[in-house]
Amino acid sequence: MPHPAQQHPAQQHPAQQHPAQQRQRGGAGPRRRPTADNARPRPARPRPARAEHAPSELERALDAALARPEPAPLTFAQLGLPAAIVSALARRGIDAPFAIQARTLPDALAGRDVLGRAQTGSGKTLGFGLPMLVRLANSKRGSTAPRGLVLVPTRELAQQVTDSLAPLAQAVGLKLTAVFGGAPYGRQIDALHRGVDVVIATPGRLIDLIDKGACTLHSVDVAVLDEADHMADLGFLPAVTRLLDDIAPGGQRMLFSATLDGGIERIVRRYLSDPAVHAVASAAAAVETMDHCALIVTAYDKVAIMAEVAARPGRTLVFVRTKHGADRLAKQLDRAGVAAAAIHGNLKQNARTRALAGFAAGFPRVLVATDVAARGIHVDDVDLVVHFDPANEAKDYVHRSGRTARAGATGTVLSLVLAGEERAVAAMHRDAQVQATTTRVGPGHAAVRELAESGTVPTPPRPAQPVATARPRPSADASRPRARRAGRSSRSAAVRAA
Repeated sequence: MPHPAQQHPAQQHPAQQHPAQQRQRGGAGPRRRPTADNARPRPARPRPARAEHAPSELERALDAALARPEPAPLTFAQLGLPAAIVSALARRGIDAPFAIQARTLPDALAGRDVLGRAQTGSGKTLGFGLPMLVRLANSKRGSTAPRGLVLVPTRELAQQVTDSLAPLAQAVGLKLTAVFGGAPYGRQIDALHRGVDVVIATPGRLIDLIDKGACTLHSVDVAVLDEADHMADLGFLPAVTRLLDDIAPGGQRMLFSATLDGGIERIVRRYLSDPAVHAVASAAAAVETMDHCALIVTAYDKVAIMAEVAARPGRTLVFVRTKHGADRLAKQLDRAGVAAAAIHGNLKQNARTRALAGFAAGFPRVLVATDVAARGIHVDDVDLVVHFDPANEAKDYVHRSGRTARAGATGTVLSLVLAGEERAVAAMHRDAQVQATTTRVGPGHAAVRELAESGTVPTPPRPAQPVATARPRPSADASRPRARRAGRSSRSAAVRAA
């Protein structure tokens, strides 16, 4: 006889019921085809726009810095950079400073603490990297301990900063290394033991290395926080403050970020001394160079529409909310005939590096990413960004969208919106100060086809695939099998001739 709890689940107290029974309290019925209203799991809705608040002293200072007239155009040499670095920049095709660099370099080269705000992709890395390298090159190295520190939120950003600064550091005889999670400790510890001038690090891995006795920050003279607001979003500020507390007072501090909010003002007040404040663009300024559109879709058609758009000739960067969602969507696109790669925090570093390198090279042309992993993505010619899952808030929408329309180019930002998300997404667009065209579509709709036909094939073309197996090493008697085969072939030919 069935247990009474199985016969009358509705009569039980909810705390005594199994979760599956609690979900069935509304009554059982025939399974329905997934729609925007009954699909499971239900997508999390974006957070409502934050209520406006009075600007803080820091925000007013940034607004005032933004209103200042642009400085007279100067070359890197005129700004005071040494000839070796100017030549190294010229070899990379960088002949004139970007706006954030032109504003911050004079103060940073003079040794002042600097607070800089600029949109993603505006040149912040050289804005703090150049003065750091100049300062360290002009001072003597007393030990193998690092004298410069750059803290970043993600491993991709750590690698990006390293790639940008490494040739410039080499030009002035400095060594740098990157330390981040997801990579073996051995190589990082070995590099630190050999001695480096600059460490680019994620907070967690650096603390691990300090606890292991592999690194010390007592000799750090220049410390930089890059993407500080994102570190606050990820909950890294306690780790950041611990690391900054390990640094001896009296050095130079620089903080650069696309946005400055959250706990950043507390960091600025505690660790920056009378900083020079510079801003070249508000957090939402970049969205003005983009076309924003929202396609209202059903949950049943969402992946099919995504696949139709992703088959376009140009690069497409797709944002999802979760790591498993990134893997799932990449596989769904692959099954639909669209090559795609996923990048998220669960992947090992070599897998993330391969995915980014392939996307930059043009194969695959579709990259599915989570917000955290995408922070370090710096790929030119991304002309379409897709919010497959809506961003949590306007700030995240701006950060995601900033992966397109870089360096004065234009781009398109697409949001795939379910029926229950329309109001929240519209509010988020208003908070981000964008006007998005809204169209209700299905597969094959004219608006979908227009996006599917947009863009051009990226260059360079698909990279050569590595050989699956290595070529065997020739041996002394490697010719014997060929000789035997040759002999057999000759005998066979003789038989056929006879």
